[in-house]
Amino acid sequence: MRLVEKLECTQADLAENRLGRWRDVMSFRSCARWDRPRMDDMWDVAIVGAGPAGSAAALRAAQLRPELRVLLLDRADFPRDKPCGDGIAAHGRDELARLGLPTLIDDYRPTPRLTVVSPGGVRVSAEAARPNHVVPRRVFDARLVAAAQARGVEVRRHRVKDLVFDGSGVVIDGRLRARTVVAADGAGSVVRRLIGLAAAAEKHTAIAVRGYADVPEEDDVQLIAMQKAGWPAYAWSFPIGDGTANVGFGMLLPRLRAAGAPGRQVLHGRLAELLPDRPARELRAHHLPLSTGRPTPGAGRVLLAGDAAGLINPLTGEGIYYALLSGRLAAEAAVESPGDPLALYRAKLRGALGRHLRTTDVLARLAQHPGFIDAAIETAVRRKEVFDLLVEVGLGNGTVPAPLALAVGTRWLRGSLRAGR
Repeated sequence: MRLVEKLECTQADLAENRLGRWRDVMSFRSCARWDRPRMDDMWDVAIVGAGPAGSAAALRAAQLRPELRVLLLDRADFPRDKPCGDGIAAHGRDELARLGLPTLIDDYRPTPRLTVVSPGGVRVSAEAARPNHVVPRRVFDARLVAAAQARGVEVRRHRVKDLVFDGSGVVIDGRLRARTVVAADGAGSVVRRLIGLAAAAEKHTAIAVRGYADVPEEDDVQLIAMQKAGWPAYAWSFPIGDGTANVGFGMLLPRLRAAGAPGRQVLHGRLAELLPDRPARELRAHHLPLSTGRPTPGAGRVLLAGDAAGLINPLTGEGIYYALLSGRLAAEAAVESPGDPLALYRAKLRGALGRHLRTTDVLARLAQHPGFIDAAIETAVRRKEVFDLLVEVGLGNGTVPAPLALAVGTRWLRGSLRAGR
């Protein structure tokens, strides 16, 4: 907004109108008169960011209430590349079905097998209870956006720079107005900063480099190869089904800074070391705000979803399922409780992910010790149900029953005692 009449009003007073402090602009009538620029009519839901979280929000809002005015904003045109592991697990496909898109990725071959190599070299390889898919984000995201457009959502290229709360809605850059805003603009979310919420601390942030490599067309095994050096750290190879695989390497940001070498050298070097038979091209790095450092999921009429909400699994770096789920839940809250969407959104997130996130918080602390992961993988080698449960926890919304936690803990303790002799 533009201040057109200067009265007795300090800069600090005006700053109170920023969304980060959530003060109603009406409280400033005593010190300033605001000239509202021409803007669009009110949108029911405006979504910033058209990745999986944002598109899921748009799709769900239009699915629940086709008559709503839903606006989807992104700074890029689609299709566009996005550094990511490209993995879409079974829970992600469940979310696509809930959004009315059960066949969206049916033309991509499933990858039924998963191999995991622990930091100590323990290897487990088995067929997952439900297969995963690998779909490049330049394809997946563009399909979601197209589906949203087909459902009546308006898609615009726009880079958001400013938000102001005006009592009955949120004004975006002085000319777009919405009852609810869903912030799905990624790890470096501009909207999160504008509402006064801090980014994840470095200790809760990972960094990864992603590329593509040639593999045999028949390769249908997803591989995760962990590395003890700089732990937690691992490389991956996820075959797409067309003779290429998404390959990459990730580690915690503090561990990278402590490596004593340029980040590019460390990330690229360790990827080549762990996957020597799969030289990578199109390498791009990206940050992953882990769920262990997740912020408050919004403020007032602004809801955070996906990476912007710090919803990245701290054990695997998986985020697409969380993105689709949180985007859907944000839209439901905006539609069902337009006057107070945040309270309902919190409740929905807690119901869908509360126990799971508490589980991964605890496991992430235990996983700081590579021996714990060795013990978990050793247990999975012997018990297929444990393998399936680890997949559920790492790629879905699983939790760990107490007897299994005790079994893994006992094996870890025995291994530690043997190593100490």
